[in-house]
Amino acid sequence: MIHTNKLTKTFTVKKETVEAVKGVDIDVAPGELVAFLGPNGAGKSTTLRMLTTLLRPTSGSATVAGVNVDKDPAGVRARIGYIGQGNGGGHSYRVIDELIMQGRFYGMNTTDAKARAESLMASLDLSVLAKRTVIKLSGGQRRRMDVALGLMHSPGLLFLDEPSTGMDPQNRANLWEHIMRMREEHGTTIVLTTHYMDEADSMSERVIVIDHGTIIADDTASRLKANLAGDLLAVEVAAGAASEVRGLLGRAAAEGDMEENAYDGVVRFRLRLAHGARLAPGLLKEMHDAGAPAQSLELKPPTLDDVFLELTGRSLREGAEV
Repeated sequence: MIHTNKLTKTFTVKKETVEAVKGVDIDVAPGELVAFLGPNGAGKSTTLRMLTTLLRPTSGSATVAGVNVDKDPAGVRARIGYIGQGNGGGHSYRVIDELIMQGRFYGMNTTDAKARAESLMASLDLSVLAKRTVIKLSGGQRRRMDVALGLMHSPGLLFLDEPSTGMDPQNRANLWEHIMRMREEHGTTIVLTTHYMDEADSMSERVIVIDHGTIIADDTASRLKANLAGDLLAVEVAAGAASEVRGLLGRAAAEGDMEENAYDGVVRFRLRLAHGARLAPGLLKEMHDAGAPAQSLELKPPTLDDVFLELTGRSLREGAEV
């Protein structure tokens, strides 16, 4: 559904050349849901703007929905849906009218556009709002209408740019329920950008991370977390047993990846372990056998933010706030 070959974009800023995207290679298969992550300034938005024909590549090539983005941008736009960060509906228009108008823009006759609009409104719980003007919709209702606008022409590929930013948890959950149901019904390929790591983790089948204009990771969320971050183990022992435990845990931790803090006669060790849930019981037994039993233990699975921190030394959340 998406194939890029050394896709590159440079800008000239104050007579200096800035490489925003540095020859990225991306492949997305039909039906996949791929999360495209990276902090502001990493090249994520520029890449998406090239894939959706809003920017022309400086060099390299990209085929989207079977069409070359440089040679036939109108053909790409006819085949994709794009839901940006802003709302797409005109404030003074009714929901049903906006949807029918969108269908007409894509060449549908009025009868077909009305039928399609009614079907989408039913799927997205918008039917009772059909005659309400856009300005009177809540934030969650507007986002659902944006999804309907993006799906009016039944695109095979849908780009979702920060679809739930600013929404409360209930509206976020409702929106994703609708999106996933639409995907199941139509087999739509989805490319998602988000700063909500729980969304990327639970919804996507693949995660692509870009930084400094380069793809630095491309895999399933579970494999990225297992291979790049590991589980976080925190264990407390009596201060007198710290020396024995330090050596035992140090052998299990990644090189240099262990911290310790002493307080009130207790030493707390923190370290990352690959497959921590499998290794932790054995470590506890070794500690007990060595006369240094754990006083407390906490094991946390890694997050995608941990993955990004490991890859770049930065947090995705930090990047989002720059």
